[in-house]
Amino acid sequence: MALILAVKAGWQVTERQLIECTAAQQGQAIQAIFNQVILHSTALYEYQPRTEADMQRWFAGKAQGGHPVLGCVDAAGQLLGFASYGPFRDKPANRFTLEHAIYVAEAARGQGVGRLLLQALIQRATDAGYHTLIAAIDTENLASIHLHESAGFELAGTLQQVAHKFDRWLDLAFYQKLLKP
Repeated sequence: MALILAVKAGWQVTERQLIECTAAQQGQAIQAIFNQVILHSTALYEYQPRTEADMQRWFAGKAQGGHPVLGCVDAAGQLLGFASYGPFRDKPANRFTLEHAIYVAEAARGQGVGRLLLQALIQRATDAGYHTLIAAIDTENLASIHLHESAGFELAGTLQQVAHKFDRWLDLAFYQKLLKP
């Protein structure tokens, strides 16, 4: 995918490109983004940083399922964020429903990277014939909630106190978007 986008950031215009990520090319950068999110936010309900072996398994699972790992890079090739989707539930009747995730490098947040990645995921899922996209978002993650609502996702429900991280209970909201074929 060689889509080049010019994004106005203040008075500067920066070039951003959507790419297909691979373990060999972007694996370490994706691992670093994952680990920053794990250690410093409630966006992932994990405690331990991901290892290189974890990342190899993650990429292998995406490849086996035929699920993309999309990235957004700047003009220098630095990964600003990534997104992917996979099965919502591992049941045959759920085969047209996907759960997706988007993670943006801390320095690139608030600059439209998440929006570009979400739009690309929606298009990719629609083109592949999927019917529904699901986002599971911690209720404290207001930026992600706003992003998804602005893209037409609707709150489908909230599960109370389903995770415990940073010495507090966390609520998980499910947002859903029905895709137009």
